[in-house]
Amino acid sequence: MLERFLTLSPVGQAFAATLFTWFMTALGAGMVFFFKEINRKTLDGMLGFAAGVMIAASFWSLLAPAIAMVEESGGINWLPPLVGFLSGGAFLWSVDKILPHLHQGFPVSEAEGVKTSWQRSILLVLAITIHNIPEGLAVGVAFGAVASGIPSATLGGAIALAIGIGIQNFPEGAAVAIPLRREKLSRFKSFWYGQLSGVVEPVAGVLGAMAVVTMRPLLPYALSFAAGAMIYVVTEELIPESQAEKHSDVATIGVMLGFAVMMTLDVALG
Repeated sequence: MLERFLTLSPVGQAFAATLFTWFMTALGAGMVFFFKEINRKTLDGMLGFAAGVMIAASFWSLLAPAIAMVEESGGINWLPPLVGFLSGGAFLWSVDKILPHLHQGFPVSEAEGVKTSWQRSILLVLAITIHNIPEGLAVGVAFGAVASGIPSATLGGAIALAIGIGIQNFPEGAAVAIPLRREKLSRFKSFWYGQLSGVVEPVAGVLGAMAVVTMRPLLPYALSFAAGAMIYVVTEELIPESQAEKHSDVATIGVMLGFAVMMTLDVALG
């Protein structure tokens, strides 16, 4: 299977890798067939773990290679990463203000984005879908960077990023589907909406890979853009939600473990 994966084009590799991350989301959402409730401490630990993975991936898999690429080309090593990073955050901020969504534990009256009459369950799924966009984009540009022949971008590093994102997508899928079950949806509908939140990752992954393969000078910006978008999600959503119920120790341990897992994967495979 690995040999077949290696024969794929960069866009094909990005698509296959993000299909894996989507599958892991669906696998986590499948937990709804076995559980109706999720312990709040467990949920906070899951959210913290996802935050830790995304923080580590933002530096080890995205920002560090972007800085190295600019240095290798003789440019100002901090400028493209800075522009890309802030642009990624600005993009997610804009999406956050426009796309209707609702964070876990809040009443429908506190939904963010433009006003809508959409059901609460749809708004909850959209909240997760928003932060899956930078995850898919990150995997896509990582594989695109490998295809561009950049020494600091390795296939092992891109695979490590996909594995890390996939690992944190498992608890994420469960964290979406099980609360939907509490909203009185059927098990199948809860699973369906839970896995649906990850569909955006293959789309973003393919678009990211295509962009950097066809426009190589954009690569440092694209990598940093994905990093900025992920950090925005971590600080605006994951960490605040993990701390909302005062289980700060569990959430913090989750962050540390997530960071350690992603850092180890990137260093060992990259």
